[in-house]
Amino acid sequence: MYKGKVLVTLKKGVLDPQGDAVKRSFHVLNYKEVEEVRVGKYIEVLLNQDSKEAAYRELVEMCDRLLANPVIEQYEVEVAEVE
Repeated sequence: MYKGKVLVTLKKGVLDPQGDAVKRSFHVLNYKEVEEVRVGKYIEVLLNQDSKEAAYRELVEMCDRLLANPVIEQYEVEVAEVE
C-alpha cells in the first residue's frame, strides 16, 4: 500500500483571485507585510499498488486526467510506502 501526496499550484503568471481575496483579508486584519498569496490544493491518495513506481505512475496519470488543469496548474507528486 502506498500513500500519494499531490500539491497543485497555479503556474507562474496565472492570476489568482482567491489568493488576492486572502491577501486583502490579511491586510484588513492588519497583516500589512503580506505581499502575495497563492492558493493551491493538497491531496492525499491511498493506492493499492504492487510497487512504488506503479503507484507514482498511476498518481501522475490521475493528476493529468483529473486533479490538475495542465493549462493553468502545475503539480508535485510524492509517493511513500504505508505500513
